[in-house]
Amino acid sequence: MSGATEEFLKDFSSLRRGRFRYFPVAPGRMEFAMEVRRALLRVRPRIVALELPAFFGTRMFEAACRFPEISALMYPDRLGEREDDGAAIYYILEPCDAFVEAYRTAHEIGAEVILIDPAVGERPHIPDDYPDTYSIQRIGFEKYIESYRLFPQQRNDEVSDFASGLAWKLQGADPLEDVFVVVSLNLLDPLLDAMEVPQEPPRAREALEFVDLVNVHPESLGEVLTEYAALQQRYEYWRKQMSDVRLVDRPAAQYDTLRRAEVDYEKTTGDKLMPYQRKLMAKFTRNLAHVSGYLISTLYELTVAARSLVDDNYAWEVWQAGSRYDFQSESSQPETLRLSGDEVFFRTRKLKLRRRLPRPKQRMKPRTLKGHPKEGKPGEWARELNGNSICSYPPEDIVIEDFGRFLNKKAKSILTEERTRTEPFQTSLLDGIDLRETLRNWHEGKLYVKRLERAAGDVSSVVVVFDEDRDDRYRYLTTWLGEHQNESDMAFYSTEPFDHLVGPGIGRAEYGGFLMTLPSRRLWDVWNDADYDFAETKAERLLMAGLDYATERYVVYVAPKPPRSIFRSIASQLRRQILYIPIGQLSPARLKKLRVVHVLDGYERREKAKEFIW
Repeated sequence: MSGATEEFLKDFSSLRRGRFRYFPVAPGRMEFAMEVRRALLRVRPRIVALELPAFFGTRMFEAACRFPEISALMYPDRLGEREDDGAAIYYILEPCDAFVEAYRTAHEIGAEVILIDPAVGERPHIPDDYPDTYSIQRIGFEKYIESYRLFPQQRNDEVSDFASGLAWKLQGADPLEDVFVVVSLNLLDPLLDAMEVPQEPPRAREALEFVDLVNVHPESLGEVLTEYAALQQRYEYWRKQMSDVRLVDRPAAQYDTLRRAEVDYEKTTGDKLMPYQRKLMAKFTRNLAHVSGYLISTLYELTVAARSLVDDNYAWEVWQAGSRYDFQSESSQPETLRLSGDEVFFRTRKLKLRRRLPRPKQRMKPRTLKGHPKEGKPGEWARELNGNSICSYPPEDIVIEDFGRFLNKKAKSILTEERTRTEPFQTSLLDGIDLRETLRNWHEGKLYVKRLERAAGDVSSVVVVFDEDRDDRYRYLTTWLGEHQNESDMAFYSTEPFDHLVGPGIGRAEYGGFLMTLPSRRLWDVWNDADYDFAETKAERLLMAGLDYATERYVVYVAPKPPRSIFRSIASQLRRQILYIPIGQLSPARLKKLRVVHVLDGYERREKAKEFIW
């Protein structure tokens, strides 16, 4: 048990009133479920009072007996003022909910359970925006409660009436026994005030007799649980032993979820995540969590980041990995029910994922439509290799040259933005009105304009690094020259193309990185040039060659991380400047297409290459 919880139980201060011990919780949050279980196992009270509707009764016990399978209590919406015919309310019994955990633990220790919500009216809608409960693992349970109570919630008549109903039930408990009261944190102070005076019985209402117990469909868990399913499963393992804290450490659980999703993504699509994508996801999810007011991102933020920085297929795998709960079965007693988030929660956030996988109907082709030619016999294409010369596939040359020009323009725009100056309007609009600065200083009543200083010089070398290859995966090193004045000289490292033949003398490979430089017909063998032996990686060798062969001032360097500082000094000595562009700023879909390169075993292969390359 944590030290903060132990001190909290020794001296409840204002939370211990006579025979009542109050334990405030944030519903649905794992950290409070952990704390309430630790507290009950230590104190072992004879009576545990829970802020749950009294009509749950035996159905609550049946649901507790089904754990670790997750159940839902379903009852008609007749308690409030709404008159929706056929409307139902669902209460999901989650392992990570503090009230559910208190109920389960109370039965383990043989305590009597009292449900103190008299359910005579609709529960008041009190703001339930709690500070991120992950902070409990850093500041402690007692400090969290103390900090929250410094800013009391606003009250109204509905809140006071509801607290009075809870107090009436508590005051009717066994007067000879201590009572351990588990109550929502936002209702704690109204309940404490209501307990100061004897309460009258609340107004009578028609009893609610119909409460049904249903099994939640496994595919619905991702939408209807407060904590994501994979975390709830880890919590179930933790509560049995209460020893391995790593199981319920949120960052560790998220890392495990993303790792599982990455494995499934590679199996499904054949693609791999790059290190820079993982790094960007960490930053992106952190920022999303802060915008939402959390310290640690939820499954929703993880899925949004996966879709934004990789693709929809990976986002789907992240959602599936986070929604996996191995204890849940589809065929079960009682009846299994599919639920959506809209049926359980008032407000939901929605995200559309479009998986781009081959469908059976897309695979159906007319008989007259020929597919890609295949080898007549295994090894037939490999025997046609002669190794006298190699060349590129012209359509791919056009695509990669266009990409080089795109990077050229992007680098210039970055330089221009860096040299943009904003100043108050005086006699000229210069290069246009700066709307952002004008609105920011609207109170001054001034108009701000932009002054753009054009960057002098051009770009003649572009280096793109997908992987620094410190594990020596990309062993194919080559340099080839442009065939005309508009085609760059190129040096690159890739996987072995002729280990993956897609046609006779046609190899398919994956770039690790490449250098493009103009004018053409100047590039020597970069990989055997002794001038570049100072480089520690293949990426650094390409960058040194790019600086060495550059005829213009700027060299564009696209990579997951910037070059070492020594390369800035080298560039300065050569009167060159490195323009670094993080690869994460570029489209993942476009980069994915660019990484594929075909190497042809001789110029004569170009005539038939289109039949084999897709």
